[in-house]
Amino acid sequence: MKRRRRTEILIQGDCSLARSFAKTIVDSYECREIVAPQYGLTMIKMRESAKNSLFYIGEVLVTEAKVEIEKRIGIGIVVGMQDELAKHLAIIDAAYKANLPETAGWKAELIEEEHNIIKQRSKGQAELFETKVRFETMEI
Repeated sequence: MKRRRRTEILIQGDCSLARSFAKTIVDSYECREIVAPQYGLTMIKMRESAKNSLFYIGEVLVTEAKVEIEKRIGIGIVVGMQDELAKHLAIIDAAYKANLPETAGWKAELIEEEHNIIKQRSKGQAELFETKVRFETMEI
């Protein structure tokens, strides 16, 4: 599973999943904190469709953390003020980079959480479509 997909699942899904993955690693390996969770601003890029060019729409507050496990550095960046989640993401990232054996069993849990996220989105979309007005069926 690619890093981007894995990170999106951990951010959008239940935060207890990231917590349990990180706890598994911290209990078994030495985890050195390089950069404690800290806040910063990052620019958000958007693509302008008419000219197909990139521009910066504005800034967003992020929380960033860095850890080292088995001489591999992991980075966790998340939107908002979420110190704990940023640190958990950094630990998980470092575990994957170090190719720790615990990471092999995480794929099934990540895929299951991805399915839960898709179900929740579908349910939200269905609720939204119930409130949609159809102008073509309205009598004038």
